[in-house]
Amino acid sequence: MTLFPSSQPWDVLVIGGGHAGIEAAWAAAKLGRTALLISNPATLGRMPCNPAVGGPGKSQMVFELHALGGLMPRIADDTAIHTRTLNASKGPAVQSLRVQNERDAYAERAQEYILGHPSLDIVRGEAADLEADGTGGWQVLTTDGRRLVARSVVIAAGTFLRGLTWYGRQSRPEGRQGEPPSRFLSGPLMGAGHRLKRYKTGTPPRVRADSVAFGELLEVPADPQPRGFTGNPGPRAAQSPTWQTYTTPATHQLIQNNLHESPMYAGDIEGLGPRYCPSIEDKVVKFAHHDRHLLFVEPDGIETSEVYLQGFSSSLPPRLQDQLVRSLPGFERAVIQRYAYAVEYDVVDSTELTLNLESRLLPGVFTAGQINGTSGYEEAAAQGLVAGTAAARRAQGLDHTRTLVSRETSYIGVLLDDLVFKGSEEPYRMMTSRVEHRLLVRQDNADARLTQLGYDLGLTSAAQLTQVQDKYARIEAATKSLESQRVQGQTGAAWLRRPELSLDDVEALGITLPPLSSSEREALEIRSKYAGYIERAEKQLAAEAKARHVNLSTLDYSQVRALSNEAREKLSKARPATLEQAARISGVRHADISSLLVHLRQRRETEAARQGA
Repeated sequence: MTLFPSSQPWDVLVIGGGHAGIEAAWAAAKLGRTALLISNPATLGRMPCNPAVGGPGKSQMVFELHALGGLMPRIADDTAIHTRTLNASKGPAVQSLRVQNERDAYAERAQEYILGHPSLDIVRGEAADLEADGTGGWQVLTTDGRRLVARSVVIAAGTFLRGLTWYGRQSRPEGRQGEPPSRFLSGPLMGAGHRLKRYKTGTPPRVRADSVAFGELLEVPADPQPRGFTGNPGPRAAQSPTWQTYTTPATHQLIQNNLHESPMYAGDIEGLGPRYCPSIEDKVVKFAHHDRHLLFVEPDGIETSEVYLQGFSSSLPPRLQDQLVRSLPGFERAVIQRYAYAVEYDVVDSTELTLNLESRLLPGVFTAGQINGTSGYEEAAAQGLVAGTAAARRAQGLDHTRTLVSRETSYIGVLLDDLVFKGSEEPYRMMTSRVEHRLLVRQDNADARLTQLGYDLGLTSAAQLTQVQDKYARIEAATKSLESQRVQGQTGAAWLRRPELSLDDVEALGITLPPLSSSEREALEIRSKYAGYIERAEKQLAAEAKARHVNLSTLDYSQVRALSNEAREKLSKARPATLEQAARISGVRHADISSLLVHLRQRRETEAARQGA
């Protein structure tokens, strides 16, 4: 790594050093390409919002990133201070890992990885313009007059494109608190024909930990046996608890009385905010029937002095934030160290991108992260890896247009498919409900699904692939052992399929198994208990794959009674030619596609019966 690179061309140039940018640069460098990152080295890998990685719909992507050789899982495990499996009492399809991180250590670790890579250069600067170099490559012009040349460019500008931060009804040009925005880069995107939209997001206040009465809060301990995304959680992964508190009637009344001071409700902000991560003002207004809202109190680290008040994002002015925070149980004497704010920024219309996030209007220019209309570190990192990989393949002269990950095989594929074919009218957040075949794409089997692909692309090492292959060979051997041994007339597999029995219980009956790690035992138990459901899901997936090209051109959607009203309206208007096209229409859900398949099958059976009569 050099901080003052020469003027020679690079293979891949990445603009922005957030979670999308560092994954893009890391992927390009791992593929043996020279990469240049335009960013402030001191701000690489910052966690400007919650100091955590994972959670429902998100941990699955982080496990997939690990299988594909990504950076986020390593850093999250290295800096973990609290790990917890969410939805542990539910089925494996919706279970998710959430890792609380040492905020400052996360950024420091990211900087160590990026600044220590020999194929990665970094330059501090602001990108101002893009120009084609006439040979299929690009030149990026900076505000200080430099002209940087690369075969491919990845724009990972986060919330910085014409960014404005709001504190009450006062705003200032910032991409996030204390950092200047990207003032000019929206221009060349619009000049090429990209339709830019305006989005808004926000972050809660940070409170001095020594001003919080933790004894009045509900403590949430870490899991006693910490686990990580890479299988190697850091030494402090169970060192800190988190806590819970809640809003009060006083909180709600204070907000209701001062909505005129909110830039969102006063009409100052034109950007669309996230539906699934609303501000505290939105919660109070839109869910007025609730007398309180649960809040999560998360430490920013073991050695830092701040706690993060998750669920309490706000754009109200600081003087009101002081009163609001002190209306919460345990926070009566709270001192806010960093005030909450909203940020408004430009995003591209993601339907103008390919599935590998290349601009359809600017070949060789890729976009990744919040610039594509998503929210969340995990969504950004996933896009960064895909965009960086495709950009590096393009620079190498390889086929960069083929889809790297598909909707059917990964959460990352669902994310990309939704962005490109359905787009978004608000910041997009990944959720398990968006994934049709979630029983087949669980967090526990991400390594089985994607490690081979990561190796084939050059992102994952041979050692990691061998480790995964050996793991599943042991699981397969243990599965056969369960099926071959009998106790009281039943196989071990049959005993294990009983809901009330665990693998430990089955072994206690006298079934013997070869030595397995905790993750291997988990995989064996899931495979056995859910074998019937998994087989059914696989058959459904195969049937859908076969039916993708079914002709819909003559179908009368008014006759398909099981369709949702929205789907019937959208399908009647769009008139898709095939089932695959129908599935890509915004508002048409997986259940609607299943209804179409059932209707078509019944119609064929009716016609066959009529002809046979």
